[in-house]
Amino acid sequence: MTEYKNPKPTVDALIELGDGKLVFIERAHEPKGLALPGGFVDEGEWVADACVREAKEETGLDVELVELFHVYSNPKRDPRQHTVSTVFIAKATGTPVGGDDAARAIVCTPDELPAKLVFDHATILADYVAYKKTGKRPPPRR
Repeated sequence: MTEYKNPKPTVDALIELGDGKLVFIERAHEPKGLALPGGFVDEGEWVADACVREAKEETGLDVELVELFHVYSNPKRDPRQHTVSTVFIAKATGTPVGGDDAARAIVCTPDELPAKLVFDHATILADYVAYKKTGKRPPPRR
């Protein structure tokens, strides 16, 4: 029998918290660093539901998904394994608190990040900033 090595589906959330600020998490596990809230899609779960669940688990926030932003599938985006991330733009209110895989939650503007982002989240963030300025989505990547 052939064993298929398919990428794992993941989700990431660009959670807008007003005044141009976004929610980031400090990862508690490797690879350590700052990241967008997100994680793996469970079997039988819709990607939108996974995004809402992961945001709640990692930040304590109840988010409203307002837009499907983009899909990121670079085979090297996650050093642990090949993943494909569906990224949503979400809105929330309140004060985020790190939970689950997150050591803490950080709220800041994209240009105030206190440390480097892990995975391909710097690319996602740059695409988001450009989208907010121009209204143009990033093109499909190879």
